[in-house]
Amino acid sequence: MTLPARITLRTVTSLLVISLLAFAVISAMPSDPVAIAIRAWNLPSDGATVAGLRAQWELDRPFIERYGSWLARFVRGDWGISFRTGEPVLAEFLQRLPLTMTMALSGLALAPLLAVPLGFFAALRPSGLIDRATRGLAVFIQAVPSIWLGLILLYVLGVQLRWIRPFTRDWTGLILPVALIALHSLAVLTRVYRRDLLEVTRQPFFRTALAKGLTRSAALWRHGHAHALYAMISAFRAEASWAVGSTAALEVLFGLPGIGQFLVESIAARDYPVLQAYVMVVAAWLLVLNAGVALCLGWLGPRPA
Repeated sequence: MTLPARITLRTVTSLLVISLLAFAVISAMPSDPVAIAIRAWNLPSDGATVAGLRAQWELDRPFIERYGSWLARFVRGDWGISFRTGEPVLAEFLQRLPLTMTMALSGLALAPLLAVPLGFFAALRPSGLIDRATRGLAVFIQAVPSIWLGLILLYVLGVQLRWIRPFTRDWTGLILPVALIALHSLAVLTRVYRRDLLEVTRQPFFRTALAKGLTRSAALWRHGHAHALYAMISAFRAEASWAVGSTAALEVLFGLPGIGQFLVESIAARDYPVLQAYVMVVAAWLLVLNAGVALCLGWLGPRPA
């Protein structure tokens, strides 16, 4: 079996397992969505109303039957109706997903583009200014929660200096969230790239390249870039996973109507179709990402020595 076929089979199998586990966990959540809806909508709490809502939302059917029905409809593009809004879940997600993906992908795209030159110059002059700055940035970003840093930047840049316009629905409202995602990934990827470049400088072939007349920068790029890039791509997978959770938190913080904020609003209402769809979207995002990284590493071949 070829590598793409193995990755596809593993991805589909993982999605099925995740869907079953998520459906079981969400169904076992405390509190009844029918009781929550009755309180929120001021409906009479008589037996007929409760039975009608449970039948409408298929909560009166056995677990396996509900899961099979949901899975069959989900793969056909029918993600159900939101308990809270009464709108099709797929339409709600399609409306909000572009903003979330723009924010996450923009931050993740900026990070490696900046990490390569910063990591290279940090490795070129260990203990130099760039090396110390990237080390300090990595320690700071890992120690400070992104929400806290977002609040500080929001106050300083938006309120005091008025350089940005937060809470707007145009592209300017995305500047800070994208910057925070990029900053976290940049700090990690830069140090990973720099670390593996320095490992190359300790190898005999690097000293041989210097003896043949190559400058340190030329030898480092020619013999170390592929080695360090391999490690950075592997680390990128973890950063992309981190971005999933951070986008939800940043959407709430900056008032952005993405799927993360939609999820937070749906948790309190025990909106099962929305919660299940969110789990599947996130699982698909992570599995497709892992598959892409695996294909990329397979295309690069064995890790350079």
